[in-house]
Amino acid sequence: MLPLEQVKRPVASGFTVVRSEFMFPLSDDFENKYVRIYDGYVLSENDKIIEVGKYTAEIGERILKLSPLKIIGAKDNTIPMLKGILIPGFVKCHGHDHESPLIGLNKEAQLVEWLDKCVNPFTGFINEKQEELVAKYGVSPHLITYRKARLDDLTFGITSAMTHHCNHNKYHVHEIAQANIEAGTKMVIAVGAQDRFYDKRILDSPEVAVKRMDDYFELLKNAPRTKVVPGPDQCFSNGPELLKALKKWAVEHDTLIHIHSSEEPGTTKWFIETFKQTPVEYFESIGFLGPRSVLAHQVNCTEHDLEILQKTGAKVAHNPLANTILSSGMPPVRKMVEMGIPLAISTDGSGSADNQNMIAAARLTCQYFRGLDKKYLFKADQLIERITRIPAEIIELKAGRLQVGYFADYVIFDTSRANMTPTHIENFVENLIWAAAGNEVKYVVSCGVELVSDYKIVGTTFCPEENLKQLEVLTNDFLAFRKVSKEISDTGKRGAE
Repeated sequence: MLPLEQVKRPVASGFTVVRSEFMFPLSDDFENKYVRIYDGYVLSENDKIIEVGKYTAEIGERILKLSPLKIIGAKDNTIPMLKGILIPGFVKCHGHDHESPLIGLNKEAQLVEWLDKCVNPFTGFINEKQEELVAKYGVSPHLITYRKARLDDLTFGITSAMTHHCNHNKYHVHEIAQANIEAGTKMVIAVGAQDRFYDKRILDSPEVAVKRMDDYFELLKNAPRTKVVPGPDQCFSNGPELLKALKKWAVEHDTLIHIHSSEEPGTTKWFIETFKQTPVEYFESIGFLGPRSVLAHQVNCTEHDLEILQKTGAKVAHNPLANTILSSGMPPVRKMVEMGIPLAISTDGSGSADNQNMIAAARLTCQYFRGLDKKYLFKADQLIERITRIPAEIIELKAGRLQVGYFADYVIFDTSRANMTPTHIENFVENLIWAAAGNEVKYVVSCGVELVSDYKIVGTTFCPEENLKQLEVLTNDFLAFRKVSKEISDTGKRGAE
């Protein structure tokens, strides 16, 4: 494997400016963080924003004297007002980069069956056949998968993510870090662990799990915009001593800690019957929860669970696409928000959600509760905040807003599409939520580097076209393998029987 310090990465040098017909900065640089700006601009130097506001001719004249200067969408030496909506790059608070080859597979299944028949067989396949697949493709199959996940994110305007690197993938942090560096995105890698009720090939002891975290922390200490935190997979697969050890590591290393919680109803029910407490009660009883604990899903809640979350300051990553597709249900989002529990909207992995469409995830959240109790959950501007500024705060990145001193991460949504017409100052935020398909992402800039230009991914240091071809062949190889491989039944409740 290539040492991470030798991995080529896109780097901004000099100044970059973008100007758009509409801008929604979500910034503290303005009196109202929900301000809507007609003819807005962002100027960055290297990877950070140095100016943001309403464009004027005088500002343009001054900026054009800067050198070197990159002008987004320019056809000549002018700063064009692009026909679009300029917003912060999306921040994904929970996802899995190993799922991108599994899009569309086993959608009739609920979560546990889907894990048994898709996710765990695939990760087992690329581990068992590692040497054979490397010889065939000339590159690690894990790297192929993780690179494709970076393309998934960029397609939908995601510039930062916390990736839950579970089960077999916990042995392949080097490859996912390489993919993130090559793509020019930012990533918090939550490294999985488990010591019970799971695939016996990957069970840990607390000592082994802590040693793995130490090794990865050392590996990534100089990796650009990539850091590691503990990410034990599930409550049922992690006993108290392992969780305590990983929480202690997180405190000592000043990091977040991330885990799935109360996702699937059958497994949650089994856990309560077996251990006589809910997953949240279990976490609280061993001192796992706190303001830097991030729980993914938290679908199946009791009133007492919510009180514990409120008291401890634990945060929730809500994943409506995966939760509905896999029949897990929907968490009490309205109650969480009313109680002040920090909550971001995310997508989960491409296999469980089928895509990384952050607009679709935000829209579904609002639609569901509007249909359920006939009241709006969030206004459109608040929904955009739940997929930009709030998740950035949760995963502790200076991103998610167009603000001086923050990473120069932004997306321009194309408003020339028929479904986005008419768009004007009064309705452009609403159009993003209710009219956009989510793939009108015409430009993406991350850390000052243009990664998507006129819908084409241009900034990665690996070849997107080659990666997509490799992934198609890899997926076909997996499907052939799955037909003759032994069925897996070690996930969740089934692993305990």
